[in-house]
Amino acid sequence: MTALNSVKESGAPDVLVVGAGPTGLALALDLTRRGVRALVLERADALFPGSRGKGVQPRTLEVLDDFGVVDAVLADSGNAPMGRIWQGGNPVGEHDMLGDGDIDGPTDAEPHRRARLIPQWRTQEILFARLTEIGGRVAFGVELIGLDQDADGVDAHLADGATLRAAYLVAADGGRSTVRKALGIAMTGQGGASVAPDPMVVADVRLRPGALDRDHWHVFPGADGAFAAICPLPGTDDYQLVARTDDLDVPAVVAALTHLSARDVTEVRWASDFRPRAAMADRFRTGRVLLAGDAAHVHSPAGGQGLNTSVQDAYNLGWKLGQVLRHGADPALVDTYEQERQPVAAQMLGLSTRIHRGEEERGEAGRQLGLGYRGGPLSEGSAGALEAGDRAPDGPLPDGSRLFDLFRGPHFTLLAVGTDAELPAVDAEFVLTRRIDAYEPYGKGIFLVRPDGYVGWAGEEPTGLARYLARFGGAAPRA
Repeated sequence: MTALNSVKESGAPDVLVVGAGPTGLALALDLTRRGVRALVLERADALFPGSRGKGVQPRTLEVLDDFGVVDAVLADSGNAPMGRIWQGGNPVGEHDMLGDGDIDGPTDAEPHRRARLIPQWRTQEILFARLTEIGGRVAFGVELIGLDQDADGVDAHLADGATLRAAYLVAADGGRSTVRKALGIAMTGQGGASVAPDPMVVADVRLRPGALDRDHWHVFPGADGAFAAICPLPGTDDYQLVARTDDLDVPAVVAALTHLSARDVTEVRWASDFRPRAAMADRFRTGRVLLAGDAAHVHSPAGGQGLNTSVQDAYNLGWKLGQVLRHGADPALVDTYEQERQPVAAQMLGLSTRIHRGEEERGEAGRQLGLGYRGGPLSEGSAGALEAGDRAPDGPLPDGSRLFDLFRGPHFTLLAVGTDAELPAVDAEFVLTRRIDAYEPYGKGIFLVRPDGYVGWAGEEPTGLARYLARFGGAAPRA
């Protein structure tokens, strides 16, 4: 029985997610673990087969930790190799491609400090496996062609003539989003234009053994802006080719832009052409329909931010929909998704564009550990070393576990750090409470950590905390 037929027999989903890319799979996974009935609709018959978004930043690794899949990602990924620059068939220099080669190992507060390379298709396989393991559903070969909505829900019209209804619909269907176009939302933010006029090709290839080593990210600058880069993809026998060209004859491109011959390309496993763009949707929500990932913002791949910003969209939206649909929170909570994520998307779009144009090197900003929601609609107070909206640091606990172990799951976490202040009574199914000794990354104070790992409320005394928590509903799930 297909996922779609199963839905028709078992009842309508709470949330329809359009698109089974990293954004849609991450959102469905987050919703499913919260007890929200989510269904992913994917027009293709299978998951995306290419490597396009191959860099997973440290903050995204923390998200994947919460989802229970970081070990699988780490096992099939690797640190970025040093770039080797070629001219005339000879290596002439090296370059730190991601600007993180001199970063030391993990710290107590930051367990992941370097980006990892893993082909996008493998990231999606891992997310899909986890989603189905916990009962999530993806309907492949199902195309959405239109939608209608009212005050109570959304009707999704499918190519086969069927209609599905859900409380919310989330567009995770990419930069050419059918849903966004149906809503009439323009992509004018950040200029809505090409980052550079030249077309690009990205492809997954296999090379003759010995043609290029797998210990370097090979870069081939040429005359008049010609460019190619060939990067080994960890966990596979493949390389990713990125070239400034509009020619999809990949062996010919390799022969033209590198010292290799066309015969050195033994297989082209996937290829696509594109023009680097920076664009952002004018709004991320219309009624009960929301945009996430590339449907909301399109990045140049140069900064390694597209997939990462997209997965974190899903992470921000998932818990909010969960609180509304399962715990009775005011639906206005969903408004904070755009309020929090649109400024972050704009910041990352700007970074990607500057990197693409050579105006800024990759570095700390791209790792996304410093991003947060200070001054946002769900951020109240400060204490010790942190302000509401900051990422909640990891750290060791006396029993040998870690703060991230404590945070993992769909709940809020109330931390009393280095203080004996009396805490308000909370439902243990809704808020997990823990007292710990003073810890420098936090300082002294009371910190309420949101389900997405950011400090929502902070203070030296709990005054106002109960009122803040009331915004998110109660613990008992709705039927």
